[in-house]
Amino acid sequence: MLVGQNDPPRDTEADVAIVGFGPVGATAALALARAGLRVVVLEETGREAAAREDLSESRASTFHPPTLEILDDLGVADELHEAGLIADTYQYRDRADGLVAHFDLASIKDDTRFPYRLQSEQRNLVRIIGRRLAGIPNARLVHEARVTSVDPGNGGADSRATVVLDGGARCRARWVIAADGAHSAVRRDLGIEFPGITYPERFLVVSTTDDFAELVPGIGAVNYISDPREWLVLLRTPLHWRALFPIPEAEADGGALDPGAIQRRLQGIAPLERGYTIAHARIYRVHQRIAERFRRGRVLLAGDAAHINNPLGGLGMNSGIHDAAAAAAAVTAALRGDTGPVDAYEKLRRDVAHDYVRTVTHENWESLQEEDPEERRRRADHMRRTAADPALARAHLLRSSMLAVGEPERTAG
Repeated sequence: MLVGQNDPPRDTEADVAIVGFGPVGATAALALARAGLRVVVLEETGREAAAREDLSESRASTFHPPTLEILDDLGVADELHEAGLIADTYQYRDRADGLVAHFDLASIKDDTRFPYRLQSEQRNLVRIIGRRLAGIPNARLVHEARVTSVDPGNGGADSRATVVLDGGARCRARWVIAADGAHSAVRRDLGIEFPGITYPERFLVVSTTDDFAELVPGIGAVNYISDPREWLVLLRTPLHWRALFPIPEAEADGGALDPGAIQRRLQGIAPLERGYTIAHARIYRVHQRIAERFRRGRVLLAGDAAHINNPLGGLGMNSGIHDAAAAAAAVTAALRGDTGPVDAYEKLRRDVAHDYVRTVTHENWESLQEEDPEERRRRADHMRRTAADPALARAHLLRSSMLAVGEPERTAG
């Protein structure tokens, strides 16, 4: 059962301890709990803080087809759809030339039972899974559980990992899944390096309640708009249209967040005489980093604790949910006597993060901000040819939708 917000962390034993209750930790918890394992989720924030977070703007909002298949197998996809918006097309555009290429995900209807992207803020998934876990007696969620140290055990058949919390409470578990984000306390305490790069520009995300579908005829629900001076991504969510802009190094955060500056950027997409209604605006830095190891002893890293990337393509949360499904399936198999999947987890998931997620997201960034006119024409012509050829379009959609990176594990049970 779920622990109430006033219940303090206490010493506990579990089959699996999960650190972090974002979309990755929540997915792993539900898969493991449905498999009948004793699961304890350790979440640093308090319940009241988590509730306040529900009112803020979520970062991730795109669920790709194979992710929806994982969530459908866990029994939560229908409810997630109720809080979401189906985006079955997306476009590549150019600031000056307009539409470059239009892709219809109906082209992959024979490859997946969800031939579309679902736009739904990540908090919706966490809320839905939280309610499901509340009805499973072998699952516990502990709020205000800040990790101070981790003993990963030795990985042997009888070893245990120990997670120590602020205040001294301990959780001993046969396996630990660290899903505690980019600043993972587990990864840091285990001494696992997190090399990579930080992009020179920051990203400004602005949400508006004004409808770009009325302002830009024919625009898609998801749009990648290239420009040598200021590229952007423009997409629709259930409640807002969201625009992502790069902020040059020389521009201060305060200047970029100035209401007049935000209006100028939005007016550059489509003029609106009365001005745009701004629901949210924030700036964040973007990194490409991959942990040197995804496993130490009886601890597996998943999601942002293991790898972070720029948001161009919507691969971060999705690949993290795939990590969660694979980690849950591997741990379940190990607890039933088959250690093959858990031994293979690190290489399989790190290869996806390195060879696919890192590569695709960086390619997207390079394409959107390309300055050389000849290279811009070449890329646009290539994209037009791809969209016009059914076979090429299908191959492109399989890759961008994460269906061409190997079949992810579905559930643990």
